[in-house]
Amino acid sequence: MRMSSVVVAASGILALSALALPAAHADQRYGDTDITDVVVNGGQPVVVGTAERTVSVEVTATDPSGLEQINATLYHGTFAEQDVSVPSAAACEPTTDTISTCTLTFTLTPGTVPADDSLAGAWSVSAWAIAPDSDAVFLDAAATFTVQRDTQVTADATPEPVKFGKNLTVKGGVRHADWAAGAYAPAAAGRPVALQFRVADCDSWITVKTVRTAADGTVSTTVPALVDGSYRLSWAGTADTAAAVSAADFVDVR
Repeated sequence: MRMSSVVVAASGILALSALALPAAHADQRYGDTDITDVVVNGGQPVVVGTAERTVSVEVTATDPSGLEQINATLYHGTFAEQDVSVPSAAACEPTTDTISTCTLTFTLTPGTVPADDSLAGAWSVSAWAIAPDSDAVFLDAAATFTVQRDTQVTADATPEPVKFGKNLTVKGGVRHADWAAGAYAPAAAGRPVALQFRVADCDSWITVKTVRTAADGTVSTTVPALVDGSYRLSWAGTADTAAAVSAADFVDVR
């Protein structure tokens, strides 16, 4: 099948010879070309702190005549009404392989894209592939993925060492990347944080209790000291913020 139309990608116009895929609000397919899989960041959420973050996207496409170009764009919002979009660093080069997995790279820059925390959450990938015989496919939402704000958790248990049976105080805090400010900001008040304990020479952590963050993102709680071991605070994560745990703090009980 031959096409004479100009291909317009979601991130702008990408011309390949006389070919390109039309910007549309529905998937477009011409001939034998197909996209069979799109994987963002190895299937894991994309966690963004206060520095640039490079994201890899694998697009697998097929066509009996090989592939002339494979490319994609990341965006937030709907395909028709995108809040922001991120083009790839470069499209994959032509190949004679009938099945090809193209690895594309994208750069997210906090404060620019994403500009602020409102852009955390669900994102989508539009992807397209063009064959040498002019067959092509364009998928508005070939995959979805999650972009999360990075999380930092701290914990400190005192006193150290502690007498058997005495109360041990564990203090700490939870902070999330604030993309607009380019810094980390305290978690909102009332958010659950798990206090976890691991007996010395043991690999497993157990949750002792759940505590809530104060208005400044800090937490404080007490537990009886009964046996040597390590304490940490654990943030389970949300749709917008990444899960994280503090460093372990070992306490000697005497």
